[in-house]
Amino acid sequence: MAKKAFFVAGTDTDVGKTVVSAGLLQAANNLGLKTLALKPIAAGCEQTEEGLRNGDALLLQQTASQKLSYDQVNPIALEPPIAPHIAAQQLGRRLDADRIAALCRGAMMQPADFMIIEGAGGWRVPLNNRQTLADVPKQLKTPVILVVGMKLGCISHTLLTVEAIVKDGLRLAGWVANCVDPQMSCYQENLETLQSMLAAPLLGEVPYLDNVNPVDVAEHLNLSNLSLVNK
Repeated sequence: MAKKAFFVAGTDTDVGKTVVSAGLLQAANNLGLKTLALKPIAAGCEQTEEGLRNGDALLLQQTASQKLSYDQVNPIALEPPIAPHIAAQQLGRRLDADRIAALCRGAMMQPADFMIIEGAGGWRVPLNNRQTLADVPKQLKTPVILVVGMKLGCISHTLLTVEAIVKDGLRLAGWVANCVDPQMSCYQENLETLQSMLAAPLLGEVPYLDNVNPVDVAEHLNLSNLSLVNK
């Protein structure tokens, strides 16, 4: 069974959840840990000879040291590149937090030291008219790693997301500052404000990278505050 499992959430869509998730996996690989990764829901999948495939899910599958089949990594693959619940509606399907949590629990039985479950979009992405994706980590009781897209407005987005995470009864294990806007004004001041207002540790700052790969991202991350290695 996975010893340490974390749900990776973002302050918004397109803030680099997958980039950071892959970097976290690589950083754990560098420590000699056995790693697993899931992206239970992925919209914007492409048709291939093997079936629907999502680039983000494939990156997580490739980076994790413990290999799972694609269907285990990404059990719910949706082709339209839109909000998952709308994509599901267009396909005549219904997303359900209980089923998604059960799929995650099955994968969590695999032996691993460190496991990432990557979300989709922001914290309150709907699954249906009464559930959001946040109901999945709530059922799994997994601590959360928050990816903050460093851009104008990130402070409010971050504080609101953290407020929702805590309200849902989950622990913010740490956060990562990911520079998505290389022209961001007052980057350092924004970072220092977040550091002063968040109780959770900053796991790293990922600069704007032209060629993003897990090895480079891992160089900017520090997992020591996640207590993954027994001392």
